[in-house]
Formats: sequence, structure tokens, C-alpha cells
Amino acid sequence: MQDIAIETRHLNKIYGTIHAVKDFTFKATKGEIIALLGPNGAGKSTLMNMITGFLSPTSGQILIYGQNIEQNSEQTKVQIGFLPEGAPIYPDMTVKMFLNYMADLRGASKDSIKKAIDMANIGEVLTQKVETLSKGYVRRLGFAQSILNNPPILLLDEPTDGLDPNQKEHMRNLIFSMREDKTILISTHLLDEAEAICSRIIIINRGQIMADGSCDEIFKITKTKSLDAAFKKLTCE
Repeated sequence: MQDIAIETRHLNKIYGTIHAVKDFTFKATKGEIIALLGPNGAGKSTLMNMITGFLSPTSGQILIYGQNIEQNSEQTKVQIGFLPEGAPIYPDMTVKMFLNYMADLRGASKDSIKKAIDMANIGEVLTQKVETLSKGYVRRLGFAQSILNNPPILLLDEPTDGLDPNQKEHMRNLIFSMREDKTILISTHLLDEAEAICSRIIIINRGQIMADGSCDEIFKITKTKSLDAAFKKLTCE
């Protein structure tokens, strides 16, 4: 039986009158690439920020390899690499300085830095300041920092946002290549991205799970023949 890497139990996040995440219960295991698919404001980023410990849930539990993140914060956070939607990267640092700094924080080796640079394909901008980078390079730098210590869990919030078509293909292939020894959770609103690289899709709307399964399983639930039709049926009604 595969280890359960991530588990949420009746997770809720409430901001005043807004129920951003509502009774969210799911499990993710090693080898899965799961797409959190939903429109803007569906609760995808809020969910990811709670799983990583950046946000506290209003109620419910989050377990990382069976450990409650509120009771075992340090032990659980080290298991997770996170690329947030608006990656907080120091603009006055060079790319190399930033990666060295993040590697020191995480106890990652110089070999790990080099591997992350090669995987993210950012070697040509190492001496540039972050503030001079294009949006695509900033995104790739954010991805590089998320894999520095080779975490078994990756949470990637809109990982291809700002990338050109060739860069998107490179990033998607890279994510797909890491599937065997990791649990990967991707937040996206791109249907082709979810269908191309993800083994499982969770469609979210208004903070709730509307469907959870493979493309074929979602088609059966919605009685449709395309992910686009299923998505519209579950998020627009």
C-alpha cells in the first residue's frame, strides 16, 4: 500500500463571510500528480497555503505523512517544496545569491543548487538581479528554490504562469519526469495542462470539491466527453 503523503480532513478556511475552503477532505499518495483545477477564486491557492503551513485553517486537520502540521511544524515543512503564485523572491539579490541563501536555510548542498539550476534552465541569468528578470525567469527561479532539498512533496501554484510555449512544455515535461518518487500537487486553471501531465484531477469551485478522479472518471460523473465540458458543467452551474 502506498504511503499517504498528504491528507486533509474536513478542512475549512473562512474570511468573514467568505468560505474560501469548505469541508475539504482528500488524500494524496506517492507517484501522483494531482491537478487542483478551478476558476479564479475557487480556493486553490488558499488550500495550498494551508497545506504548507503559511495559513492556519479555521477548522479541520492537515496531515503530512501522518503528522499533524500544527503539532509538528518543522518536521512536516521540511517535506514540502512550495512554489507560491506570487513567489516572494528578494529583488535586490542576484539569482545565484538567492539560491545560495535558500540552500543555506534548507541545508542543501552545492550539488543540489547546480542540479536545481540545470533543471529549471536558469544558468544564463545567475549573475542578474532578480528585479531585472522577466516574469518567466522569476517563475523558473521560484521553481528552482522549491526543489533545492529534493523534497518528497511538491506544491506548485500555477507553475507555468508567465512562461512562453517552449518554456511551458519544458516545465510540464520536468514535472512529469519527477512523478515516480514524489507527490505533486499543481494548482491550475489550464485544462490542457491538467489533462497532459496529471494522473488525477480535483475540480474545485467555491472552495468545495466538485469532482475527484482521472479524466475518464470525471467524464463518467459529468456524462461528458471532454475536460472542458466537464469543467464548465461543474463550475458554471
